[in-house]
Amino acid sequence: MTAESQLLDTATSIALRAGELVKRRRSEGVEIAASKSAPEDIVTLADRESEQLIRDALAEVRPNDGFFGEESAADAGTSGLTWVVDPIDGTVNYAYDIPAYAVSIAVVEGDPDPETWRTLAGVVVNPAIGEVFTATTGGGAYLNGRALRVRTGVELPLALIGTGFSYSAELRVRQAAVVGGLIDQVRDIRRIGSAALDLCSIAAGRLDGFYERMLNPWDHAAGALIAREAGARVGGLAGALESKELVIAAEDGLFTRLEVVLASLGVLDD
Repeated sequence: MTAESQLLDTATSIALRAGELVKRRRSEGVEIAASKSAPEDIVTLADRESEQLIRDALAEVRPNDGFFGEESAADAGTSGLTWVVDPIDGTVNYAYDIPAYAVSIAVVEGDPDPETWRTLAGVVVNPAIGEVFTATTGGGAYLNGRALRVRTGVELPLALIGTGFSYSAELRVRQAAVVGGLIDQVRDIRRIGSAALDLCSIAAGRLDGFYERMLNPWDHAAGALIAREAGARVGGLAGALESKELVIAAEDGLFTRLEVVLASLGVLDD
């Protein structure tokens, strides 16, 4: 077994445990713990419980690794590896009992910065429907053990494109204008509400392309690896790597065409 496979086994085991907790708490009733950047940007008690479970489990088996999660402080390690964790991606879906939320865990080599790190392994678990997406660098992407591959040869007018919106109302208005300019150039637009699952949907052929601004590292760390290992190109505009500024994902040919259109629509204009 490779080192990456061992890391993936650890990530998957812990993500499944966290997913069971999150699903159980959902059935018991969601309690909002706080708001973050805006009143719409909520944190549930289950977010905090899930992250604490993941943090504690990793500390037990990987005590020298760093930890970078959404709901707690980042801790540097001594091993050169960092675990990048979103305890519930799609918290608003979770609060409304929409079955499109996920536990996302990735392990990266280097600083927890998507412009410099190298992702070794990642897992995205949707506990509501029992789907487990996994990938290791160079090892392919899988859904419940089935190999994944992006759809190829899709022209932009026939492409189903996923996106998401900021919690900032002002930025959402600008993002809606971009969607308005894009929608007549593609098959249709989907807004699922979880960037991790959007990226996994690229890998599974459920979406042809995806783009979103203002994503944090934990939103896309695992999903970007899964999409890449299924054959997608993931990055920003003009050769940039994925970052908070912009994440685009699609099969290479479609990526190029989508990138040109997004740039022409001023996707990076605030």
